[in-house]
Amino acid sequence: MAQAIEVRDLAVTLGGRRILHDLAFAVPVGQVTGLLGPSGCGKTTLMRCVVGVQQISAGEVRVLGAPAGSAPLRHRVGYVTQAPSVYGDLSARDNTRYFAAVYGVSRAAADQALADVGLAERAGQKVSTLSGGQRTRVSLACALLAGPELLVLDEPTVGLDPILRRELWARFHALAAEGTTLFVSSHVMDEAGRCDRLLFMREGQLIADDTPDAMRAKTGTDDLEEAFLRLIQRAEPGEPARPQRETVEQAAAR
Repeated sequence: MAQAIEVRDLAVTLGGRRILHDLAFAVPVGQVTGLLGPSGCGKTTLMRCVVGVQQISAGEVRVLGAPAGSAPLRHRVGYVTQAPSVYGDLSARDNTRYFAAVYGVSRAAADQALADVGLAERAGQKVSTLSGGQRTRVSLACALLAGPELLVLDEPTVGLDPILRRELWARFHALAAEGTTLFVSSHVMDEAGRCDRLLFMREGQLIADDTPDAMRAKTGTDDLEEAFLRLIQRAEPGEPARPQRETVEQAAAR
């Protein structure tokens, strides 16, 4: 299977501290790959490397066959950060229509993009008056307008209610079915089961790279959060067993 992202021996050091430790993995084309792990484990730094805006210390990152961040990728890769990247003094509709004009896309497509992220009823509202989750969805709508081959989403469902989260994940899978590759980060473990493939991170290292079903089989549990904890325990065999209901954030704090 062709790979949308290929990472080899990637290391990042910031302020004298190693953030990413010799990572190596590949993200298949046309799938939803989840990057899961607790806050502060290096997910955002890794995504910045993938889109080519993070200086790396060692290794190589290739995206769609080209070096990450290279000029040929600028119209092929979409990136939605945790911080909204739209204009607060414009309405949601004006934002999407502005970016539609930049990309050479119709106004109808801009309005449809807002509907696809569940904001049709808020289209005329200024972005500065929207909630954080709603502003993120406006950013996502604008990114979708470019029709990227690879869509990199940094915790896109933070602050959303369960119904909207489910609708967005359905949209992600619809995009993947049309050929778009999605690389989605989250620290919410119940989203792991929505991915075609999973990368589990902790403290700047990958502790697992496989399908959800394979991870369940390898760890002997149907609960992917418990699977994550068991993988941590296997990596640290000298530590005592942790309580089954411990959260990922608690595990990261150890």
